Order: sequence, then structure tokens, then C-alpha cells
Amino acid sequence: MPEPGEISPDALQQRLERILLGGRRKYTRLEVAEKAGVPEERSRRLWRALGFATVDDDEVVFTDADIEAIRTADQLMNSGLIDPSIELAVTRALGQHLSRLAEWQVHMLWTMITENKEIGSSERQIGRLVERLLPELEKVQEFVWRRHLAAYAGRALALPDEDLEARTEVVGFVDMVGYTRLTRQVDEEELTDILDRFESVATEVVADHHGRIVKMIGDEVLFVADSAVDGAEIALALSERADADETLPSVRAGLASGRILSRFGDVYGSVVNLAARLTSTARPGTILVDKELAGELSGFPQYEVRSRRPVSVRGYNRLRPSSLRRARDRPSGMFASSQQLAAEMLGLGDATPDPTPASDEVEDATADSLPPRPRRRRRR
Repeated sequence: MPEPGEISPDALQQRLERILLGGRRKYTRLEVAEKAGVPEERSRRLWRALGFATVDDDEVVFTDADIEAIRTADQLMNSGLIDPSIELAVTRALGQHLSRLAEWQVHMLWTMITENKEIGSSERQIGRLVERLLPELEKVQEFVWRRHLAAYAGRALALPDEDLEARTEVVGFVDMVGYTRLTRQVDEEELTDILDRFESVATEVVADHHGRIVKMIGDEVLFVADSAVDGAEIALALSERADADETLPSVRAGLASGRILSRFGDVYGSVVNLAARLTSTARPGTILVDKELAGELSGFPQYEVRSRRPVSVRGYNRLRPSSLRRARDRPSGMFASSQQLAAEMLGLGDATPDPTPASDEVEDATADSLPPRPRRRRRR
């Protein structure tokens, strides 16, 4: 029993459920299917695909809003807009993306409540806060959704002959070096700050150079870009921003160009795998590109693309990467050729090949063992 003045967790949960679910729980799954006019087995498949826990047929867990939602979903599927063969895949993608959004929003709400004792002092205050915030969140979500719809629709209409599911793109991975070791050295609060900073920088850079973030994978960002230059600028700018930011570790990147399969917000194919392998092979602060992208970038004077020795990584026996960096001022003519030849003979500069770790675990350990730069303290 809660002490006088304390909030009852059960009472608070029930109040929040009534607000968020649009009413009290009063129907079983079979009753929802009947009232919505949707076949029972179809309603069960949709419920599971959305990522919700399976419930017994006699459990009273549904509201009037659930009836309307199932009916609307069924009508959408029957409209012909969504091919029946992919309806469950579409539903799963919707459930997965919105589940992550909901988890973040609840965390944000709970942080606000726990840090503001006046709000968290009563069930009524918390209920009022949720009632006030919910419509605002819905407005923001709809606005962002519509803006993204407009952006993707504009691209589709501008290129009517392009296959939107399978097309040529630049795929890039950029990850923080030494992340495994970092997680053992800092506390949760500091790790959260580092990840937030990395996500913020990645989001800004990718947007500034017309790319699209596919997903953030912990210490790594996966992005795509329509052109070779956009892809190169994203990787270079991210590396430069991380190098200039004392709160972030160094990063490494891998880029590849070719046909990819886009499916429900994710990307697949050999080009994606190749970009990942290049990233795992890259040294801290370096960017590796595949042969296709190296050829595309070689004609741009603002970049320096240098071929590296073949390396062996998982799935590729003799992968021939090239390093990418911004062009530097160089001497020209015969003197330049002599300088370059001498440097390569001495094993200096870009002629030195990148090491090839045996596995992801070894790669991370190798990166962790690198000494910090003498200029300033940096995490590795």
C-alpha cells in the first residue's frame, strides 16, 4: 500500500492507459474482431505483426479505439494500395518503427516527471501533463511524417523511370573507433552523452550533404546518398567533425557504390556488405572506398583517391580498397613524381597499406591499442 501522499502505481497506470488508449479496456480479441467485421485470424495476424503481445481469447484488454483501428487497417489492406503478399511485412515495419519512437517518448516523459517533484507528486498532475502533451506530440509526428512523404514523393516523381526499391546509391558506414573499450571506461551518463553527440553530428552532416540516414547502430551510422560527391562529403565531414570534437572518439568510414535493395526503410545487398567490410578494415581517421566509387571520384580535383594493397576480409578474398581524403597542395612536374616515388620506396604516406584484422573483435581491440594523440586528450 502506498503511503499517504504517494502515487499508487496501479492507479497511475490505469489513468494513463485511459488517456493513451482512448478509453477503458472492455473487449476481448474475439469481440473486437466481431465488432470490427474483420475475420478473427486476420485480426490475430495484424496484432502480432504490429509487435503486440499475444493475448488469450478471453482476456479483456481492448478498447473502442482498438475496434476502429482494426477496422481501418483492414480497409486499407483491402483497398488495393498494399499488395496482399507484403501486408504483414508492412505492418511489422510500422510496428517496429513506432515501438522505438514510443519507448523514447515514455523515457522522455518519465525523466520529466521524476526530475520535477511538483508534477510527479500526484496522479492527477501526471494525467494532466500527458493529456496536454499527447496532442502536441501527435501534431509534431504528423508534420515530420508529411515532410518526409513530400521529400520522397518529390524524388519519385522527379525520376519516374527509376526503380525505388532497387537503385544505384552510395552506401556508407561511419563508426566510432574503440567503442567496446570506451563502454568499459565511462559510466552510463557519459556514454549517453557521447552517443547523443555522435547522433547529433551525424544527423547534421548527412542532412547538410543531401544524404539519408538509414539507421544508427549504437556506435555506427549507416547512410545512403544519391551521388558520389555527396557520399564522399558526408564521410569526410563526419571524420573532420569528430576529429575537432574533444568529446568524441576518432571515426573510420567505408563507402561503396552500386545497386541496393531498399525495403521498409532498410537497405540490403552486396554493396551494403562491401561498405561494412571496408569500414572494418579502415584505420582510425581514414576513409576507404570500393573500386566503383574510387573511379567515380577520381575525376574530381577536390579529392585524393589512392589505391591500397588488396586485403582479405570476410566474404572477400582480395578486396582492393582505395583511400579517400581531401586533395592537398602538391608540387608539380618531375619533382612531384620523384617525391612520390621516394615516399613509396620508404613506405611513407598513403603507400602504407591498412592492417587487415582477422575479425570484428580483433579489429576493435587493435583500434583500442592505438596510442592517443599527443595534441590533446581523446577517448579511444
